Amino acid sequence: MSGSRLWTERLKLMILNQKLLSFLFILLLIGLNIMVISKVSFIFHPFKIVLETVFFPILLTGVAFYLLNPIVEVLEKYRIKRVYSIIVLYLIVAGIITLIMVSVIPLLKEQIVSLIASFPYFSSQAQLKFEDLIGSKYFNQLQESLGFDSTSLTSAFSNYASGFMNTAWTSIGGLVSKITETVLTIIVVPFILFYLLKDRKKLTPYILSYLPTRWREGSFTVMLEMNHQISSYIRGQIIDSFCVGLLLYMGYLIIGLDYSLVLAVIASFTSVVPYLGPAIAIIPALIVAMVTSPVMLLKMVVVWTVVQLVEGKVFTPQIMGKAMHIHPITIIFVILTAGRMFGILGIIIAVPGYAVLKVIVTHLFRWFKKKSGLYE
Repeated sequence: MSGSRLWTERLKLMILNQKLLSFLFILLLIGLNIMVISKVSFIFHPFKIVLETVFFPILLTGVAFYLLNPIVEVLEKYRIKRVYSIIVLYLIVAGIITLIMVSVIPLLKEQIVSLIASFPYFSSQAQLKFEDLIGSKYFNQLQESLGFDSTSLTSAFSNYASGFMNTAWTSIGGLVSKITETVLTIIVVPFILFYLLKDRKKLTPYILSYLPTRWREGSFTVMLEMNHQISSYIRGQIIDSFCVGLLLYMGYLIIGLDYSLVLAVIASFTSVVPYLGPAIAIIPALIVAMVTSPVMLLKMVVVWTVVQLVEGKVFTPQIMGKAMHIHPITIIFVILTAGRMFGILGIIIAVPGYAVLKVIVTHLFRWFKKKSGLYE
């Protein structure tokens, strides 16, 4: 009886604890707000349209800002005004884009069109080689059990891709004119980026001025940590992806692999997604190498392995370091969940979004521990 009375008294103290009741009341209010918002979500439809319209330009502006701002900061240390530094950077970037458009894009277009045209042949040859390895009988049983026809699937994909590419390349002007978001991005991003780079030092005090005075110091700390997480990820991933693409292109050229440029570009873009990107990028390279010859397949695997080892041992630790403090398993689950919820865009912004959310939740939990008195 004494034990049950003791637990009863402890339960009464917990219930009578004002801080615990306040915390539960706050949770109840949050739940009620979520329920009410879900019932009247149609009210927020105009805001959703505005957010979808400006989100992509703001995202691109943020990426460009974190890439160019360190250069502007360095030039400012040499007593060069920020405005002049930004103008010089704009001219350099415009020159690089023009050089890429003139020299790289035509070759990339030629290889893409050729690869799409050869895709049914590559697919059929890869299927034949796969049948030779495991036997055509077992392969047919596998197709029947999974319920798909690889020949019709590859031909349909090839026709769709060919039509899409032909339309995109032959009527790029009409395509751009019809896509409002693309036009808006092309026009708006340079202007937003210019003023963001120019007035960077004024932005943080401006945001903090809207907060109560006693919240500003803590909010400034949170903003600094968020900025560090985002900048580390964006700069690291872009530099890492560029290095991976360049090394793979050089390796593919050395071994003589067909479509080396387009395969390297695919690998470079998919490397933006940690862990899952390289697994996706190796598939087309494997198919092309497998169809070419067994020796080419072996060479391609060696090149890919060397590049991944260099990336894992040199680029990732040196460029990104351990600033993110996120476990690889957590990253994989975050990417899969974000991709399920928001598609390709969710996959791209999953890791930095999780890092920012982690900073906010961590500081909120520290504040709660300090104020609640439950962790003394």
